[in-house]
Amino acid sequence: MKINREAYIAHIKDKDKILDMRKVIDKIEIVINSHVTESTDFLDPYERLLAKSILNRFMDINYIEAGGFSTAERKIIVVFPHYFDTSIVPEYLSYLRISGPLEGLTHKDYLGAILGLGIKRPKVGDILIHESHTDIIIKEEISDFVLLNLEKIGNRKIFIEEISKELIEEPIISYKEIRKTLSSYRLDVYISAAYNLPRQESLKLIKSGYVKVNWEPITKGSKELNVGDMVSVRGFGRSILHSVEGVSKKGRIIANINLIL
Repeated sequence: MKINREAYIAHIKDKDKILDMRKVIDKIEIVINSHVTESTDFLDPYERLLAKSILNRFMDINYIEAGGFSTAERKIIVVFPHYFDTSIVPEYLSYLRISGPLEGLTHKDYLGAILGLGIKRPKVGDILIHESHTDIIIKEEISDFVLLNLEKIGNRKIFIEEISKELIEEPIISYKEIRKTLSSYRLDVYISAAYNLPRQESLKLIKSGYVKVNWEPITKGSKELNVGDMVSVRGFGRSILHSVEGVSKKGRIIANINLIL
């Protein structure tokens, strides 16, 4: 079977994601024609949403998402024939634990060290930083290479080992709660309030492609937010429109915002 790729990606407006979705269709085609399992590389929630909009149109395949733990941000999608028992479908992931003098190291430090080995970003899943160690979830195909070659994070010599999935510790996300009043649910209004920025600077960040809502790149300040939406602004961090208490006497929205630390 030869899949008409253009027909299955015609609904995707984000041009930056077209190539990634073509790769998903490549996996589907292999599964249908060869009756085997295939896996994507790691995808963020927005990319998985796009992928599933394609996968759900094929009746003769099934799929699962895997990221090491249920709330993982980055997950792969494993695609297999619809008649396969999901209990025997491989997960395609490896779990690595790093220990040593790790104090003060950041997500950027760990990711940079791995990418410095020549590893591509889509091969790396969540990086979970704990007080005494850091767990990293990666594609199984690069596990041996990373175990053999990752010796330092920055200038610090580290110890790295493979662990079982059961030993993965889910991160505890810390928030700073703030209360703001908003004139509307517009994205530019929200960013100005959450990050204490002038409205024009918020608009500039949005138009420059520095803002995502629920991992989707947004370039229009007029985008309306909903309670529960997560907003990320490059250089300023992430936040969630957690709840709305009501409307003030002056007609402004009383919003509770969680700044992710």
